Amino acid sequence: MPAVSWREQAEKGTVPAVELAVKPAAERQESYLQNVIKQFLRHKMAVAGLLVFVILILMAALAPVLAPYDPSTIQDEFSAPPSAKYWLGTDQVGRDVLSRLIYASRISLSIGLGSVAIYVAIGTVIGAVAGYYGGKVDMIVNRIIDIFMSFPHLMVILVLVTIIGPGLSNIILVLGLLGWPAVARLVRGSVLSIKQMEFVKAAQALGLSKRQIIFQEILPNAMAPLLVNATFGAATAILSESSLSFLGMGVQPPTASWGNMLTAAQSITTLKSEPWLWIPSGLMIVITVLAINFVGDGVRDALDPKKK
Repeated sequence: MPAVSWREQAEKGTVPAVELAVKPAAERQESYLQNVIKQFLRHKMAVAGLLVFVILILMAALAPVLAPYDPSTIQDEFSAPPSAKYWLGTDQVGRDVLSRLIYASRISLSIGLGSVAIYVAIGTVIGAVAGYYGGKVDMIVNRIIDIFMSFPHLMVILVLVTIIGPGLSNIILVLGLLGWPAVARLVRGSVLSIKQMEFVKAAQALGLSKRQIIFQEILPNAMAPLLVNATFGAATAILSESSLSFLGMGVQPPTASWGNMLTAAQSITTLKSEPWLWIPSGLMIVITVLAINFVGDGVRDALDPKKK
């Protein structure tokens, strides 16, 4: 028996008029979400990237179960090559490389997700306020953004980390506080476009406060480019942490991170004769960044109205 739509049931008098007004909106919303998911699933590399990223999160969460040894425990062999006992060998101090690689995923993912959460929150609020109010507020915010974006990003990070000291929480804080200008500019542009639409004018006519209009009416409609930026930002944050740790200004030993594990690659002897000390961590950085970037590509294509 063919399904009967809510509108047909309403015309026959079997559904109240209130349900008729509510149900189609829910159906349209469900249809939009289904369409976004369908578009994302068509992007094979994005699906593969999402699968890899989920595996990395599970590996970080289950690190105590998966790691064969404690990452800081010194074993009885130094710079041992991969073997049945040590699958990825040991480092110069005698610590198991595989165990350190698994625990290091916690550090890199924490920095990537934590810093993005901070600067997306800051940039969204600043960009939304600047775009909605305009005028002098917009001009002042734009000048501040220009000042922040005029400095070399990595150099500023190095200076700040040197002043406040290296460490996991400090790196997350510095990356989060320096990453907001790009998000603010992106949100500002979206708000400038959305605030001219009819539903915003209707909300103003109904007497909603400016805060309600910005955070309840405008921002939910500006989330698509923000989600794409956040995915790419997580990959950038992981690369920044790796660079800092490689330079000795990131997460400090004995805490393992993919960046400080690469520090061994500074030695020519290690590069030539002990590849197990730097290839695994380098591959993990490449795989993680590629996976996140592929997810970002998939989200961008799924939210692109031209592909609906």
